[in-house]
Amino acid sequence: VFFFFFKRLLVCIFLMLTSCYTVERDCIPFHQGTFEFSQIINGSMKTSTFTRDSLYEIERFEGKIDTASIRWVNDCECILTKINPTSNQDKRPIQIKIISTQDNSYTFEYSLVGDSKNTQRGTIQKIQ
Repeated sequence: VFFFFFKRLLVCIFLMLTSCYTVERDCIPFHQGTFEFSQIINGSMKTSTFTRDSLYEIERFEGKIDTASIRWVNDCECILTKINPTSNQDKRPIQIKIISTQDNSYTFEYSLVGDSKNTQRGTIQKIQ
């Protein structure tokens, strides 16, 4: 009898401790708006700005504009497909998964569709 209650007590303690570390994922506010993404490219920090609505994502990077269609698979995952790809690499859609959200930013993982072993991470800031 003691072992039965001890086992239940351990399970309750484990559930209480792990529930304190849940990651917030409120992805809907990030479906539309204006965002910034910064990353280091060839040793220097580069920032792109993009605007997202229910159908498209329009990115501005170093004077160039690129448009992609966006399809939300669920509240926190989407697929981006470039509208006017200029190379075979550009023709491949990108899968994006939001893994955590904060007030005005989210952390995400992205990779080419079907290439999950080359997944990268980043953080996006919502500016509008």
